[in-house]
Amino acid sequence: MNNKYKKLILSIIFDGIGMATLLPFDIIWAPLSGYLMTRMYKGNLGKVAGIVSFLEEIIPFSNMIPTFTLIWIYNYVIKKENKNKEAEVTA
Repeated sequence: MNNKYKKLILSIIFDGIGMATLLPFDIIWAPLSGYLMTRMYKGNLGKVAGIVSFLEEIIPFSNMIPTFTLIWIYNYVIKKENKNKEAEVTA
């Protein structure tokens, strides 16, 4: 299994943890989720995703957003499609 799919599995697990946490535990999970996001995705994507993940977890009742999985989809599906389209235009 390559790194891409390991990140997908981790993303689903981390989103599950985030959805399962209740208000007092969000104080612990929010910074941890932000940190994990920055470790999973390097560069500007990781920084922005870490901030978004932190905010999504710390804001009450927003835990249902699967931030890790959405970032994975952005990075491996949407961003890849955009690169392919750019390559077609320049070719």
